[in-house]
Amino acid sequence: MSTRAERLGEAVAARGLDALVITNLPNLRWATGFTGTNGAAVIGPDVRVFLTDFRYVEQAAEQVPDFERQRAGQSLLADLAERLSGRVGFEDQWLSVRSHGRLRDAAGDGVELVGASGIVEELREVKEAHEIETMRAAAQIADQAYAELAERGIAGRTEKQIAAALEVRMRELGAEDRSFPAIVASGGHGALPHAVPRDVAVERDTLMIVDMGCVVDGYCSDCTRTFATGAVSDEAQEVYDLVARAQLAGLDAVRAGADCRAVDTVARDMIDAAGHNEHYGHGLGHGVGLEVHEGPRLAQSATGSLRTGNTVSVEPGVYLPGKLGVRIEDLVAVSDDGCEILTGFTKELVTLS
Repeated sequence: MSTRAERLGEAVAARGLDALVITNLPNLRWATGFTGTNGAAVIGPDVRVFLTDFRYVEQAAEQVPDFERQRAGQSLLADLAERLSGRVGFEDQWLSVRSHGRLRDAAGDGVELVGASGIVEELREVKEAHEIETMRAAAQIADQAYAELAERGIAGRTEKQIAAALEVRMRELGAEDRSFPAIVASGGHGALPHAVPRDVAVERDTLMIVDMGCVVDGYCSDCTRTFATGAVSDEAQEVYDLVARAQLAGLDAVRAGADCRAVDTVARDMIDAAGHNEHYGHGLGHGVGLEVHEGPRLAQSATGSLRTGNTVSVEPGVYLPGKLGVRIEDLVAVSDDGCEILTGFTKELVTLS
């Protein structure tokens, strides 16, 4: 099996480039294994060069053994430019205008810099077996935190306290970080899809959204569950049941070869038919990996099809302003005949004491 650097070199050549400059840290980690905060690489069919500063020289020796390594001086970009020749791609989605100018000036007239974002990201979309296993481990940590929340309950606790406790608990269970700040939002606050937890007690006899994930060995998990905080209204139960059905339909549509837009449509049509088209404004899902939001996307604006090894979220929602919100999300790994659901906590409506 070819290495990541070899596959990347082939992809660079297919774009008509002699090399690609990688500066985006998640892309750099995927391509080289480097986990520090300052570095860059030049990768092509015939070149593999890695540069970092004094702080990470020893770390790079351990993590990037198969590259020619260079300790950068005062200007990493200037040193990088000396290693360039021919037609060279750069990550125009990530490299700032100022940094591009410095790189261009240092490289001189003999180098043609070409915007080439997406080369690494496209390769990252298809996960290797060990990547999926790592994400499965991250999902299991979040599952345990959800189970302990259901057991402990919410009595006397604020949204902010619950969110903080969940993040701490995931670290205690082995996570190295949170995937993103945990969302805990009850009642009408749950109608904000990316609500910030408030320093107020959880509202009773309504619904509460909890959206969280953690990082294991650099890879993220992402899972959302909606809980009852007591006896809920008929309207709340109906919305929950609708979203649950739409989420299951979305999961059933996920498989290698499925059109990304069509997968989104399956769940969206169910919510639209129930009269909630104005209450569901985000896509069905997104890729998850080294970043919690990456490709591919499941949305009406998406292009392309799912491939075996993609890891995506499936997370329809309905948000009634001033009343409540419901979102149910699983993280799945795409296979030829469907998908493996990596998140395991129940999707039955659990009532918290």
